[in-house]
Amino acid sequence: MKEERNFKEIVAESRYVFVIAVAGDSGSGKTTFTRSVRHIFGDDLVSTITLDDYHIYDRKERERQNITPLSPAANDLARLEHDVEVLRQGDPVQKMRYNHEKGTIEGPFRFMPAKILILEGLHPIATPRLRELVDFSVYVDPAPDVKREWKLKRDIENRGYSEREVTLEMARRESDYQNYVAPQRELADSVISIEFSRFGREIGWLKNIYRISLSQTCREGVTAAVDLVIPLGGLFSQCDRNFLFKYGSGEKNGKKTGTLSIDGELSGEMMQGLLKTISRETGIEYTVPQTPDKIYTATDFFQMFLSWKIIDARMAIEERR
Repeated sequence: MKEERNFKEIVAESRYVFVIAVAGDSGSGKTTFTRSVRHIFGDDLVSTITLDDYHIYDRKERERQNITPLSPAANDLARLEHDVEVLRQGDPVQKMRYNHEKGTIEGPFRFMPAKILILEGLHPIATPRLRELVDFSVYVDPAPDVKREWKLKRDIENRGYSEREVTLEMARRESDYQNYVAPQRELADSVISIEFSRFGREIGWLKNIYRISLSQTCREGVTAAVDLVIPLGGLFSQCDRNFLFKYGSGEKNGKKTGTLSIDGELSGEMMQGLLKTISRETGIEYTVPQTPDKIYTATDFFQMFLSWKIIDARMAIEERR
């Protein structure tokens, strides 16, 4: 009898390098979802390239030329295409590294890909060639008011900017964002939309509760069903918590799409089916840290669900090989 292998074993033994693109504006929350993929699948299986490393100019030179990092002209996308081609073969590349604290470009450094390679940044599917090289793509799209609040917090607290500096920079970048970054939303396999919760804007900062939607192009050949159990009896017994669950169908670029939206506080019971499925398929016993009152957020849920979609897409490739 042939022993059935789990996802981690299959990927580890394969020569195939699976490339994931996580696209979106600066400060859009891309890193939150990238880190969750690394956490679930492990550092031995996942490596990440931050596309800021492909900036052509350092911060001072961009200011001198009055060019933003969102412009393709400020990034070596041809070099990125070349490197991804090499990395897909499992071979190392020599690449630069952008230092956010100093605004300088350092290197080169040797980079070796793992079996799952994440491209995180402003332009990971901006060119036809990059889209050919990517196996699965995600666009992270917070609403403008959410993005503004996040970027102010990040750049003031972590990067030492003043509120005025951040506000002016966001205004200066807006046209480049609309012209060069936002169009990737229509090209991505999945889109994660983030809005303030319907149950109160303030609970975003207080509890990390937002209304999050995942729009996914419908595909044939799903490898397995997600065992997502929603205990209605348990929901009605938790009258002190607000919760919204919505699903709808639509169309994008002539293809059918499905959109799942979640808002509010999720109990542990609502996550167990998905957690068990991911653990079974990956061979990893994975748990999500709970808040003191044992509440999960929509962000927690979609980190898990996105990981399942990655498993599904990767295993579909394995079945075709």
